[in-house]
Amino acid sequence: MTPIRVLLADDHAPTRADVREAIETDPELLVCAEVGDAPAAVEAALREQPDVCLLDVRMPGSGVAAVWEISARCPQTRIVMLTISTEEVDLFGALRAGADGYLLKDMNPDRIPAAIHDAVAGRAALPRALTTRVIEEFRDTAPRWRSVGTLGGHARLTSREWEIVALLRRGLSTRQIARRLLLSPATVRSHIAAAVRKLGATDRESMIRQLDENVIEAEPGGPQSPDS
Repeated sequence: MTPIRVLLADDHAPTRADVREAIETDPELLVCAEVGDAPAAVEAALREQPDVCLLDVRMPGSGVAAVWEISARCPQTRIVMLTISTEEVDLFGALRAGADGYLLKDMNPDRIPAAIHDAVAGRAALPRALTTRVIEEFRDTAPRWRSVGTLGGHARLTSREWEIVALLRRGLSTRQIARRLLLSPATVRSHIAAAVRKLGATDRESMIRQLDENVIEAEPGGPQSPDS
């Protein structure tokens, strides 16, 4: 059986040694490279083409920056963060950049091989506490169905259009939305134009004003369909 090749990047050598030891307890896993900063992680990923990158968020050069580049240039490689940081800016920054998992260093080291296998299998490597926070973030940003009664009848937007409109209402720019949703700015502008047209507005600013005045959000007890 061909082993799963893992690139390990952390600026703390003793931590790398401990993680490597945990990984190598599994005969199906092989550490193919070990580096101490983000630029070296990108270079090693391009050279080795590993199955999985295990990256520290706060290493020199920024682990999140490494995720952006590795996910773009090595799309077949799974990326899992292994860090002490529970800050949302790190968690959501890494996930939006393309990370497939986010693990904390206080986890039982014996769980690291299983987390790597999960990432390779396409399952999210995420502890329960952080899973709850991801769900809460999704609930905060993912719009529910809304009834827009005074904008030319009931308008039905796609879920992606509602998602982008919701971010516009929060004050994000086209470029910020594109980066957050991993879309091109042109795609975001296309969705905005479709939403403006469907809601009978003249431009994005008038659309937001009209929505703020007329949108009825679904009750907390359950989503409300556009035809309710």
